[in-house]
Amino acid sequence: MSLHELDARRLICPMPVIRTQDKIKALAPADILIVYCTDPGVKQDIPAWCEINGHEVLSIEYEARDIIVTIKVGHT
Repeated sequence: MSLHELDARRLICPMPVIRTQDKIKALAPADILIVYCTDPGVKQDIPAWCEINGHEVLSIEYEARDIIVTIKVGHT
C-alpha cells in the first residue's frame, strides 16, 4: 500500500472524476489516493464513481476552499 495525491483544484465537472479515474488506473489495490478539489459536485460525483468501480471513499473533508476526498483503491 502506498499514498498518492492528485490536485484537481479549479477543475469543474466532469474533470475531477476523470482525473481521479486516470490516476487510479495507475495504482495498485489498497493504495490510498487523496484528491484535492474545489468543485462542490465532487461530494456526490466521486463517491458515486467509486461505488460503481469498486473503490472505497474513506473520508471527505473540508479545509478552507478545498474539498479533500480520500479513496482506497479497490481491484482495478
